[in-house]
Amino acid sequence: MYTNIEHFLHNDHNFGPIRYSYSDIKKMTNRFKQKLGEGGYGCVYKGKLRSGHFGAIKLLGKSKTNGQEFISEVATIGRIHHTNVVQLIGYCVEGSKRALVYDFMPNGSLDKYIYSREGSVRLSIKQMYEISLGVAQGIEYLHQGCDMQILHFDIKPHNILLDHNFIPKVSDFGLAKLYPTDDSIVSLTAARGTMGYIAPELFYKNIGGVSFKADVYSFGMLLMEMASKRKNLNAMVEHLSQIYFPLWVYDQYSHGKDHLEMVDVTEEERAIIKKMVITALWCIQLKPSDRPSMKKVIEMLEEDVEGLQIPPKPLLYPQEMPIDDLQQINLNPTCSNVELTCTLSARS
Repeated sequence: MYTNIEHFLHNDHNFGPIRYSYSDIKKMTNRFKQKLGEGGYGCVYKGKLRSGHFGAIKLLGKSKTNGQEFISEVATIGRIHHTNVVQLIGYCVEGSKRALVYDFMPNGSLDKYIYSREGSVRLSIKQMYEISLGVAQGIEYLHQGCDMQILHFDIKPHNILLDHNFIPKVSDFGLAKLYPTDDSIVSLTAARGTMGYIAPELFYKNIGGVSFKADVYSFGMLLMEMASKRKNLNAMVEHLSQIYFPLWVYDQYSHGKDHLEMVDVTEEERAIIKKMVITALWCIQLKPSDRPSMKKVIEMLEEDVEGLQIPPKPLLYPQEMPIDDLQQINLNPTCSNVELTCTLSARS
């Protein structure tokens, strides 16, 4: 495994981030004193860089994929610069020790603001909208702004970090893949992503090939949660019809019910929510070909809500899916930080 990583690093002469020693990492983190979080990948610690700025140091655990998640993260994020993509400052590879050093994001991840955890700052609807636009611009840059097409495959609230001004940064490129920019359909031996955000074509093979539209779907599910400030699937709601929010909100808007049982919301905020929801409904269409590109998503978010058409009702799964195909889908989950991050392999 470590030979693979060293081979990758030595063969990439244009690589920008700083290579740190493990003793540097220990010094930065004051011997791993302040843990910021942990998950299936390992732990994240707060550290102080030589410049005096704070950093977030991701110390990776034992790899199950021959170091591929480390290479994926370094290969993608190490070569790009965008205001809405987290900045990789450096890395460490020393024997079995692997670490990634990022800018520290003092406001943490987006999930705690969407689900209004106790003690967290409440963001206004306007702030949520601005954050959603920034995330869309970050993903669009990954898809179109680099010399290679970068597909993230794990867009979700936990992977959107917020700086001191609440500017969003797309993070965690452990599942990302690099493809030539002219590849419209990409090859993938196993699906990747987090349940609740993963695009259906990653395991239903008969609805279309895997492409950048997989990230569009995940963004749509994220955008829906940002607009509603709740999980898309919530069994604890008062009315059964509201368990799966996207279908409930589609029925409300398609019948001209714009109020959505929201209280203390201005007309301007109501229009912003509607714009976010309609855009999200386009993003989560079952067939990839029916979803917009991220460039189009940005246009939809920036235009007036009156100019947006409500899309067809989003389907949860292909309506004529053969039972044999359903039985051939194997779920092999590996846990991520908060949600279940899975590898889904389907027999072709």
